[in-house]
Amino acid sequence: MKLHEMKPAEGSTRARRRVGRGLGSGMGKQATRGAKGQNARTGGGTRPGFEGGQMPLYRRLPKRGFKNVLAKEYAVVNVEDLNRFDDNAVVDPAALVEAGVLKNVLDGVRVLGKGELKKALTVRAQGFTKTAQQKIEAAGGKVEVL
Repeated sequence: MKLHEMKPAEGSTRARRRVGRGLGSGMGKQATRGAKGQNARTGGGTRPGFEGGQMPLYRRLPKRGFKNVLAKEYAVVNVEDLNRFDDNAVVDPAALVEAGVLKNVLDGVRVLGKGELKKALTVRAQGFTKTAQQKIEAAGGKVEVL
């Protein structure tokens, strides 16, 4: 069998519906839209969430909270995740992405203090917790804030 000889299984496909092509098409006159009404008109229909003029759900519910659009979202790395790097390596956001520790850096990298560090590393990131900084320095490494 060749590529040009292939056909779909018998009965598995149907001819597409040609709407709005006159009376002889079998979908004539109103073209499957029914008689009159909002949905029969050109450009008719309603937007998503429209409830027929009733006050819609998204307006009935109270507004709550505050979303700071200027807030920075940091990618988080724990100290225990840094053990995969070689001794005396320089660990920066690019190295973390390359090693597969992070998928992307977002607005920066923040190192948290979970776990133990067994290697002396120079870690460069946008932020460190106090415990993370202590553990990196206790292992003989250095902390550099970007």
